[in-house]
Amino acid sequence: MIISVHQPQYIPWLGYFHKIYHSDAFVFLDNVQYKKREYQNRNRIRTKDGSMWLTVPVVTENAYPNIADVRIDNSQEWMRRHWKALSVNYARSAHFKDYGDFFEAVYAKEWERLIDLNIYLIKHINSFFGIDKDIYSESHLGIKTTNTRRIIDICKAMKADTYLSGLGGKGYLEEDLFVANGIKLVYQDFRHPEYVQGYEPFVPFMSAIDLLFNKGKDSLAVLTKPI
Repeated sequence: MIISVHQPQYIPWLGYFHKIYHSDAFVFLDNVQYKKREYQNRNRIRTKDGSMWLTVPVVTENAYPNIADVRIDNSQEWMRRHWKALSVNYARSAHFKDYGDFFEAVYAKEWERLIDLNIYLIKHINSFFGIDKDIYSESHLGIKTTNTRRIIDICKAMKADTYLSGLGGKGYLEEDLFVANGIKLVYQDFRHPEYVQGYEPFVPFMSAIDLLFNKGKDSLAVLTKPI
């Protein structure tokens, strides 16, 4: 059984969904520290000028709260701005009309916790892509350890024999611990696909919704096509 894990991010990039697709099960790391200036509350979309950030404003009473405790700052009109950005930049995309109503409804709701918004969007983008995998949350597994030991314990709790890591894991994972615990460590081989965007030239590393709005039901074939 192959598992992968990741913090819940805001409308993540394609590599995030590529990793889920190549796993038998995926675990949200919902019991970790929130990190500022990363992708837990922001991501980029394609525009005629290149790209722009969509950032969900958050209230951080402590310097680094647990990601599950991060509250959205709804005193700012971020929902209106995000929906306007999507509708302006993707209105002419081939499949915006197929998914626009869903995103309009998302931005019409007042979300309280960042993690609830992120997980809701990730699960639905999975569904739109046609990715059907078992999804779990670390907090429900009773994991108390940290760092590489946390990953090992998640694998054991899930009865997984293989852990699929992003390439960034090479910089911090203790590979010998996987060997000692009989768990195979595999690094993700993701090569960003190119497809027709609303503007030229092609700009990679956008939110996965860029592919969704442009390719619709063909998105998974693009995401998984060998390069």
